[in-house]
Amino acid sequence: MAYMRRVFLAGVLLLLPLAVTAGVIGWAVVFIYGFVGPGTFVGRSLTSIGLGFSSSSAVAYLIGTLVVMAVVYVLGLIAILLQERLQEALAQVMRRIPLVGTVYELSRRFVSMVDRNKDADGLKSMSPVWCFFGESDGAAVLALLPSHEPVMVDGRRYLGILVPTAPVPIGGGLIFVPEEWVRPSAIGVEQLVSIYVSMGVSFPPGFAVPSRPETTPATG
Repeated sequence: MAYMRRVFLAGVLLLLPLAVTAGVIGWAVVFIYGFVGPGTFVGRSLTSIGLGFSSSSAVAYLIGTLVVMAVVYVLGLIAILLQERLQEALAQVMRRIPLVGTVYELSRRFVSMVDRNKDADGLKSMSPVWCFFGESDGAAVLALLPSHEPVMVDGRRYLGILVPTAPVPIGGGLIFVPEEWVRPSAIGVEQLVSIYVSMGVSFPPGFAVPSRPETTPATG
């Protein structure tokens, strides 16, 4: 019986990564379909674009999708030639919109961090850290540190950390915590994104939480 349980557990562990991968991909497909499917506002817009070429709604939707993809491809070619100027002009326009500008700036910085074609400036401005909640042993949270510059709250130094959401790490909550609660993390941004996208199932090799430094009691 023990041997059968061990064999069964080995099979489960073999299939678990495939199941998690299929689940994440399935969730992504459902999410994208719910946003650009034929019955959505975006899908109806794509169908209206293709109706000039075909009377069939399915074919019109496909043609509209191909037209939009071609436009995006052309914009990509233009962006390669005028990347910095185009991005800066778009960023200036978006920053003037209340609330939307803040969300756009955060998204732009996050995308620049995971873009391998860019330099390391984005990585230097926002880095993965561990945050230990509480003076004693407490919850350890893997977060992003947008800025190393602390802010003073009631005479105490605080740092703002961004705790991503799983499995969509583009969003999250901004929390200001005491500076001594924050510890550098040895992992990179891509590994942090992988952990949150897998909802904590996938961890990089040698993954470990850094130990707290021992504190010595103050002497009079």
